[in-house]
Amino acid sequence: MIPFLAKSSRGVESTGGLPLIPRSLRLRFSHVTAWTIAILFLPSLARIAVQAESPQRPNIVLILADDLGYGDVGFNGCADIPTPNIDSLARDGVRFANGYSSHPFCSPMRAGLMTAKYQHRFGYVNNVAFDPHNQLMGLPTDQPTVAKRLSQAGYRTGMVGKWHLGAAAPFHPLRRGFDFFYGFLGGGHDYFQVDTTVQLHENYKAALDDNGKPAAFDGYLTEVLTDKALGFLQSADERPYFLYVAYNAPHGPLQAPEEEIAKFDSIKNRKRRIYAAMVSVMDQQIGRLLAALRDRGETENTLVMFLSDNGGPEHANASDNGPLRGQKGDVYEGGIHVPFVMCMPGTLPAGTVFSSPVLSIDLAQTALDLAGAPSESSTDGVNLMPFVLDSESAPPHDALFWRTAGDRKLAVRRGDHKLVMLDGDHELYDLTGDLEESRDLSGSDPQTVQRLQRSFESWNRRNQPAFFPGYRDYHQRLKEFHQQLREEARETDSRYELAE
Repeated sequence: MIPFLAKSSRGVESTGGLPLIPRSLRLRFSHVTAWTIAILFLPSLARIAVQAESPQRPNIVLILADDLGYGDVGFNGCADIPTPNIDSLARDGVRFANGYSSHPFCSPMRAGLMTAKYQHRFGYVNNVAFDPHNQLMGLPTDQPTVAKRLSQAGYRTGMVGKWHLGAAAPFHPLRRGFDFFYGFLGGGHDYFQVDTTVQLHENYKAALDDNGKPAAFDGYLTEVLTDKALGFLQSADERPYFLYVAYNAPHGPLQAPEEEIAKFDSIKNRKRRIYAAMVSVMDQQIGRLLAALRDRGETENTLVMFLSDNGGPEHANASDNGPLRGQKGDVYEGGIHVPFVMCMPGTLPAGTVFSSPVLSIDLAQTALDLAGAPSESSTDGVNLMPFVLDSESAPPHDALFWRTAGDRKLAVRRGDHKLVMLDGDHELYDLTGDLEESRDLSGSDPQTVQRLQRSFESWNRRNQPAFFPGYRDYHQRLKEFHQQLREEARETDSRYELAE
């Protein structure tokens, strides 16, 4: 048992950033005299206890899939794509049956994940455009990242893969708390090549970023990212580490090695066949990461967390959200209910299914609390460890909230009830027996509708409006601006010719 999991109102207690005295040691001081000594000399006793009985603070590995369908992993019932390594995390750890993303699409979800708070608190509700010259569109620099706070707590921090939190210099991962970065700054990338001669736009063929320097790559990107993640592990020093592996698989473009696609000849849908290969390769690469932890003897002292950034966009990549209604971009379950697991053998009970609703930002707070990072009152995430270890505890959250599409898509889940608000219309579902959200109860239970709506309004009062447009609007505005410049230039040339 990790000795810094004593529960408090914030999830854990700490003394000056140090872990608490383990329960086993505290129970030895059962006499009054012993307790008197403990009170008088608590700081010294805490240091002795940490040195004598507590293991090194855990390593933390956060693995994020991109656009993975809820039903596309074995532990959620997938039959046509084997995911043995992802499934092993659920087998050896905790599967969160009601694990949610804080947003139904990419960039805002990552902003929440990196700050341990609802991204709505600072107005980050759109996908940021890829523009290395725009110093507004990105994760605000006044928002400390998990990586920054873990670094301040003495952790070595590394990231590989998709950043998607701003392409300008102030937002670069190396300036946001990471010691090591290999990946790309935009929302996606070609899996086989770099081509700097193509038009910028979202730049899926941009040079990769190798610790601030442009780089090409050979091979398949999912495998290359894993190579770099393993390199970070192998170069780790005595400090504990935080490794954030943000695969872009199985996000488009749909690309995979032909030999991997051939393994899924039984799948008739060509798009689904390529998607299956992409998921399979990602699972294989996660297996390489887990094998490296075993080889290094770090399995029991490493918390591994896995989830998808949002639900699968079924029409775009042939993903499967199983029984869930909707897809990426929706506040129905298919857009926000995602595969979600934590694994730490020897600390977390193997094969556990945790049913209370949890949110992606909770993984960030869990990491921070396990690391003994200084607390910050403005975070919304909850340390999940005490709740998982105490089956009698209350749910981590009273309610969960979602807001997107210019406030046209809203939702709140409280207990088993979920209120969906679309363009002002209300739909109420009891998810206990209706995970498919097929039976609208709003007409028969107006009191619950009103109660959930009030809860949402209370939460929303603390949020900020969007401070940048979505990337499609941004590119359209740029197009219109450049068209206006060209027209003004032609008018200027015409007046000059008349004057001549």
